[in-house]
Amino acid sequence: MTRTVNAGALILAGFEGTEPDTPELRDLEALGVGGYILFGRNVASTDQVHALLAGIRDRAQGRPLLFAVDQEGGRVARLRAPLTEWPPMAGLGDTGDIALARDVGAALARELRALGFNVDFAPVLDLRYPQTTDAIGDRSLGSEPELVTRLGQALIEGIQGQGVLACAKHFPGHGHVAVDSHRELPTCSLDGAQLRSADMKPFIGAIQAGVGSIMTAHVVYPSLDPTKPGTLSYPVLSGLLRGELGFSGPIFTDDLGMGAISEIGGIGSAGVQAVRAGADGLLVCRHLQAVREVVDHLEAACQEDEAFASRCVESRKRLEAAASAFPPRPQPLHELAKALGTAQHRALAERVRANLPEAGADGDPTAYDSGRA
Repeated sequence: MTRTVNAGALILAGFEGTEPDTPELRDLEALGVGGYILFGRNVASTDQVHALLAGIRDRAQGRPLLFAVDQEGGRVARLRAPLTEWPPMAGLGDTGDIALARDVGAALARELRALGFNVDFAPVLDLRYPQTTDAIGDRSLGSEPELVTRLGQALIEGIQGQGVLACAKHFPGHGHVAVDSHRELPTCSLDGAQLRSADMKPFIGAIQAGVGSIMTAHVVYPSLDPTKPGTLSYPVLSGLLRGELGFSGPIFTDDLGMGAISEIGGIGSAGVQAVRAGADGLLVCRHLQAVREVVDHLEAACQEDEAFASRCVESRKRLEAAASAFPPRPQPLHELAKALGTAQHRALAERVRANLPEAGADGDPTAYDSGRA
């Protein structure tokens, strides 16, 4: 290999704790990771999250980084009160209100931006079928492709209009499976024509709306690739998403530590396969040793294969461009409280909540918080 490739820059890493300067964070910085994803385990208070992100950002000395969180609403919301507590997006789907969706996206993003985040791994664009796994469930906007498309576009416009990178997930559609990919690898039986006529429509609409990033599904689609899940599939990521649909932004994997991936091989090998398939950002949401393993495998592959090294450089540039286009813009700490849980935002949440079928449909707020959602 004729050049140095910072393979760690392709990783968005999860970590333990709530403090801004720990041995684990120092090690992740030394590995050159391209960003961080926070979970409930990293949250003690809003002031603490603000300080945590500021500390990481300050030590980066201007290097563009991605600071991500899953803030969808309902079960999958890492940040709770005093931020606005949004109901599941199924309630928004039931309203069918495009203007409301745009306002909800903007309000979500304003609160994240105030804390220092520049990526929200939302919206979920998976369609909801009768057999859809509960791992998706009420996170879905609904079952009707055209409505999910329009609402998804509005959420994306609202989120990105406030300077936060949105991420449409989980491409090419996680809805038509009953198996939870957090635990095992699902297979989607839909043929290519069915996928294009239904499940992929919201993602096509998201691309048309200028969505900044897309997240992959840990699901096998035999009609597209008979052997590999979407996350590791060249036909799905490079052939379909890049080639056929023309998406040029960052492609993020779902967490490479999930059961769907770990049951078919080691996390280091999965990282290399994902990049070869066309992914850019590799989510490694827990364990420093897992991050090291992915970096080691990426670096070894770069040494052996100049084309793979070029692929890594391409991905790094795409991630850095996204981080530069959506730089963190936190509120000053003394003004932070004014931006969170405002009366206007709470009123929007109540309009969504009023459309849920029954009280308490938000589910367990700790669900899916130990890893990815």
